[in-house]
Amino acid sequence: MNAEPTTRTADELAWFKSSYSGAEGGDCVEVASHSGIVHVRDSKDRTWKVLSVSFQGWAAFIRFTAQN
Repeated sequence: MNAEPTTRTADELAWFKSSYSGAEGGDCVEVASHSGIVHVRDSKDRTWKVLSVSFQGWAAFIRFTAQN
C-alpha cells in the first residue's frame, strides 16, 4: 500500500459517511480525498488516526470488497 502524507488536517478535508451507515450508530466510516490520496476514518471516534491510501490502493480495496 502506498500512502503519502497530506498537508491538510482532518478538519480541513470534506468527509463523506458511508452509505451503509445508519442513523442508529454502529460501525461507520468516513472517507475524504485530496491530491490523489483517499483518507479513511472512524466516524464515531474522530480522535483516532486517519488511514491514508493512494487512489489506486483504494480502487483495489473497493474491487476486492465488491467481489466478496
